[in-house]
Amino acid sequence: MPDKIHLTVASVVMKDDRYLMVREIRNGHEVYNQPAGHVEPGEAPIDAVIRETLEETAWLVRPTGVISFSTYTAPSNGVTYYRLALVCETVSFDEALVIDEDIEEAVWLSYQQILEHRSQLRSDMVLQAIEDYRAGTIYPLALLKTHR
Repeated sequence: MPDKIHLTVASVVMKDDRYLMVREIRNGHEVYNQPAGHVEPGEAPIDAVIRETLEETAWLVRPTGVISFSTYTAPSNGVTYYRLALVCETVSFDEALVIDEDIEEAVWLSYQQILEHRSQLRSDMVLQAIEDYRAGTIYPLALLKTHR
C-alpha cells in the first residue's frame, strides 16, 4: 500500500443557483468535478483551494466555510485520498488567465444538471459535497488552523 499522503482540496462555489464545475477527460472518459487539486508541501489548505480554483477555472474565490473532510481508497491503485471540501464565494474572474491544460472547460451547472451527469462525476465525493452544502452542513472556516 502506498505510504504517501494525498491531501486534496475542493471548492463548492454557487452563484445564481449554479455550481462551478470543471469538465475533464480521465482515462478517456469525460468527467465532472469541483475545482480541486493537491495541497502542495508547505501550503495551507485555504491557500490551496484558492490556487486550485483559480488555476482550473480563472475564478478568484474566497473560502467561507468547511463542508467536509472525506477519505477514499481507490480500488485501482490502493491509494487513499483525503479530500477537504470548502464553500467559496466568487471574487472576480480573470478573462486573460489560461486554465490548466488538464481541464477541458469550467462550467456552471444547476443542481439538476449535476444530477443528470451523476454517472460522469469523478467520484461520489463530488455529489456528496454538494448535498452536504445544500443541507447546510457548513462549519466555520476557523476550524482550519495554520501554524507557521
